[in-house]
Amino acid sequence: MSDEKTLTKIPHFDGHYDHWSELMENLLKVKGLWSMIEGGFVEPLDNALPNDHQMELLEESRVKDHQVKHYMFQAIEKTLFEQILDRRTSKIVWDALKKKYGGNAKVNR
Repeated sequence: MSDEKTLTKIPHFDGHYDHWSELMENLLKVKGLWSMIEGGFVEPLDNALPNDHQMELLEESRVKDHQVKHYMFQAIEKTLFEQILDRRTSKIVWDALKKKYGGNAKVNR
């Protein structure tokens, strides 16, 4: 039986992007976080004044986005982390990894 508090093994990026992205996608789907990659997360404009319900949804989205970034940052080496210059959202990080390493059977380090 699955327990929500069970530790999740985060797939380590070992240079095989296609394999890693499949594993990470499955992890994020199981955790209910894949929507952060599919749709992305956008901070509202400063002049937009959300109501209480919108603020709750916004905070939930921020937390989910941080969770996804946490999983991805745990999966990559420090040197790769430092190469990702724009780390504002999990989708931006995912797209940067996909652009740099996607389609490569094995990435040379």
